[in-house]
Amino acid sequence: MDEKDKKENGEYIGEIKGGLRPSMKLVVMGIVNKKPKSIEVTLSSKPQEEDTEGDVGLQLKVSFMDKAVQRNARLAGKWGPSENTLSFFPFAPGESFKMEIVCEHQQFRILVDGQPLCGFTHRLSQLASLTALRVFGDLQLTKVA
Repeated sequence: MDEKDKKENGEYIGEIKGGLRPSMKLVVMGIVNKKPKSIEVTLSSKPQEEDTEGDVGLQLKVSFMDKAVQRNARLAGKWGPSENTLSFFPFAPGESFKMEIVCEHQQFRILVDGQPLCGFTHRLSQLASLTALRVFGDLQLTKVA
C-alpha cells in the first residue's frame, strides 16, 4: 500500500498492485468505534465511486445491529445473492481486530483475530482485475497491508 492511498474520515481506499491472485493476503487492522453501526470492506476493479459499473469481487458488510457479516459480489453491474451464515460474530464495540482476507484458488477465506470466520467462493473469474481495496465505516484503521 502506498502513502498516496487515501485515508480520511474513516474511509480508506488503497490500490492492490497488479490485482489480486491466489495466495495473496490482505490485512485490515483497526479499532471498532464505541457505538458502531457497520463496517464495510470492498475488493473491486474500480475504486472511488461506488455507483460506477466496476465489478466487485468481494463486499463484506459487518452489521452490528444484526451481528452479521454479509458477503456479496457484483458482476456487470448486478449484485448476486448475498451470503451471511456465520459461526460467530467476532467484532465488539471499542475493541481492536485483525481481519485477514486470503485469496485462494476457489474462494476468499476470511479470518478475524486468527479465527476462520467465513469463506466466499469466487464469482469473478478475473481476479487480477480486482485492484482496489476500500474500507469504511465505524472504525479507526490502524493498519492496512
